[in-house]
Amino acid sequence: MDVESGQPESAGAMSPEDASVAGNGTAGNGTAGHGAARDAAEAARDDAVAQASADSDGADNDGADNDGTAEGSAGKDGAAEDSAAEGSTDEDGTGKDGGAQASAAPVRKRPFWRELFIIVIAALVLTVVIKVFLFQVFSIPSASMENTLLPGDRILVNRLVYHLRGIDRGDIVVFSGNGSWGPPPPPLPSNPVERTWEDFTNLIGLSAPGTDYVKRVIGLPGDHVKCCDAEGRVTVNGVPLNESSYLYPGDQPNSDDTSYSVVVPPGRLFVLGDHRSDSCDSRCHMLDGDDGTIPENEVVGRAFVIIWPPSRIGDLPIPSTFKQAALNASAAAVNYGPAVAGGSAAAGALAWRRRRSRRRSH
Repeated sequence: MDVESGQPESAGAMSPEDASVAGNGTAGNGTAGHGAARDAAEAARDDAVAQASADSDGADNDGADNDGTAEGSAGKDGAAEDSAAEGSTDEDGTGKDGGAQASAAPVRKRPFWRELFIIVIAALVLTVVIKVFLFQVFSIPSASMENTLLPGDRILVNRLVYHLRGIDRGDIVVFSGNGSWGPPPPPLPSNPVERTWEDFTNLIGLSAPGTDYVKRVIGLPGDHVKCCDAEGRVTVNGVPLNESSYLYPGDQPNSDDTSYSVVVPPGRLFVLGDHRSDSCDSRCHMLDGDDGTIPENEVVGRAFVIIWPPSRIGDLPIPSTFKQAALNASAAAVNYGPAVAGGSAAAGALAWRRRRSRRRSH
C-alpha cells in the first residue's frame, strides 16, 4: 500500500463501500425518520381523539351539557313565560280588546219566532195604552146617525179631548148607556177562558159589550132645548138651529111633530141622532128620568174621524149652526120653570113612543 497516495483513516477517508454503506445508512435513517413522523402523527391523532373523548366525558361529568340543556330548557321556559306574560298582557290590554272586537264582530241573529213574539206583545201593549188614554175605534151598528155615519163605518174616538176641554154643542159623542139608556151589561161568561177572551177583545177594541151609543150633543147643562118653533126648528136657549147640513134627507128636526121643552140638568147632556125618524135618543127616553138626558161622566170621547171604509174616510167637524154666539146665553135667563118643561117633555116623549109603536105595527 502506497502511503503517500492514500489518506489516513483518521481523516475520515471513506471507501466506496463505506460510502455506500453510509448512503444506505442515511437512507435507512430517513426511512426511520419518516416512520417516526408517521408514528408521531398517529400518536398525536390518538392523543387528539383521546383528548376529545376526555373532554366529552369531562363535559358530561361536569354537567356542561346538562347546563346547556338546562339553559336551553330555561330558554324555552323563559320564552314560554314571556309568551304567556305577553298573552296575559294582551288579554288584559290590547289582546283583550282585540278578542272582544273579534267576538263582537259576528252579529248573532235572533230567531224569527222570537222577533215576531216581541212585535206582537209590543203591539198589544201599545194598543192598550192608546185605547185607555188616547183613542178608541168604534163600529156603527145602526142607521140612527145617517147620513153622517152609516152602518159599518168605523170611527176613531178621542178619549183625551174632554180632559183638556169641555164638551161642545154639535160634538158627536160616544157614551155608555149602562145605568141610563141601555139595558144592564150581559153577564160575564161562566167559562174562565171565554171570560178572559171577552175581556181581552173588549180591551183592544175588537168587540164591545153593546151598551155604547153614538149621538150628537144638542144641549149642555143649563141649556133650554125646545121643539119646535113656528118654522118647525129645534131651538137652544131661544136660538133656532139650522140642521140642514147634517139631518137625514127628508127628515124634519122632530120628524113626528111631537113637542118637548127641556132644561138640561147639571152634569147631563141632551142628545139627538141625525136620522131623527130612525133614532131612539133623548126624545124617547124622557119617561126614563132626567128628561132623557145622559150623564156627562158616561161619555167615552168625541168621534172626530171616519177611518173605514176607505171611501168614507173623513173628519167629523162641528156644524156651523152650533157656533152661534147667542147659544152661550145662560139658560137661567130664559123664564121657563123646570116642572113645566118636564111635563111638556114627558108628553112629547109619550106621543113619540106611541107613534113609533104604530109605525112598527104597520
